[in-house]
Amino acid sequence: MTPNASPVLTVQGLRVEIPTRHGTLLALDDVSFSISPGEILGFVGESGAGKSLTGMAILGLLDPPGRIAGGEVRLGERRIDQLSQRDMRRVRGKEIGAVFQDPLMSLNPLLQIGDQLVETIRTHLPVSREAAVQRALDLMRAVGIPAPEARFTAYPHQFSGGMRQRIVIALALCAEPRLVVADEPTTALDVSIQAQVLQLLRKLCRENGTAMLLVTHDMGVIAETADRVAVMYAGRIVEIGPVEDIVRAPMHPYARGLMSAIPSLGPVTGPLAQIDGAMPRLNARPVGCAFNPRCGHATDRCRADSPRLQTVRQRQVACWVAAAEQESE
Repeated sequence: MTPNASPVLTVQGLRVEIPTRHGTLLALDDVSFSISPGEILGFVGESGAGKSLTGMAILGLLDPPGRIAGGEVRLGERRIDQLSQRDMRRVRGKEIGAVFQDPLMSLNPLLQIGDQLVETIRTHLPVSREAAVQRALDLMRAVGIPAPEARFTAYPHQFSGGMRQRIVIALALCAEPRLVVADEPTTALDVSIQAQVLQLLRKLCRENGTAMLLVTHDMGVIAETADRVAVMYAGRIVEIGPVEDIVRAPMHPYARGLMSAIPSLGPVTGPLAQIDGAMPRLNARPVGCAFNPRCGHATDRCRADSPRLQTVRQRQVACWVAAAEQESE
């Protein structure tokens, strides 16, 4: 991570709505964050929290009728949330790479791996086919594909799941993007392969100065890979800060619940902690803090007013209880 560098990505007040025949649902509400060169920002939370939706909004891949209804998304100094689909396609691949959960969804089963890499490179970079082939081989080598010359003409089905995901990472890095959005990139892989892929992503970000938005439901992945973490709940960021601080001493009750649910490597002394209840549906958000029905510390203010992110102990937390604790110290 480059100190004092201008952010690669700046998201300010992002709001995503989904119109339905029964009314408009608010899927993302006032989401704000930035990512610096070489930094990995992890997004964590339960299914339905809005993690993947945030990534799709940045990539310009929201499924209709979902739409960005407010806020800004800037890549460097350039605003990209208002670009046409045609212009956004130029940004995707060249300036923003994407790595998704299922590598088979990103690879054409009818094309050789080498041809897919070369085609992507030549789409975004003004190079000859010979130069594109050499770059493709270099990328395959960089992501840990053994004997890339021999595997260049192989098809996706001839690779293991872990090797396919490495190819997808190579595709995402073909045009030397400034930002990579990685949405659950290791969920479908064995644990040992997960560790290798995560180590690879971190190494490539550090070496190339690439910023990364890492979406996952696994706090272990976040702890091992990310520099900072944003905890999401019901379409909002409830806590964001350095990963070590939040893993060791989370402040938002929901973040505390996530951390306490992680199995310990030490002796088992009892059942794992759990967060009672479930994430509210988009059309049934409670008044006040969305987490208040599941929170054992909720006050009358929590049930009446929705907290905004505020700085507490060098991180940002959207919690009236945490803010009150800070004031009483």
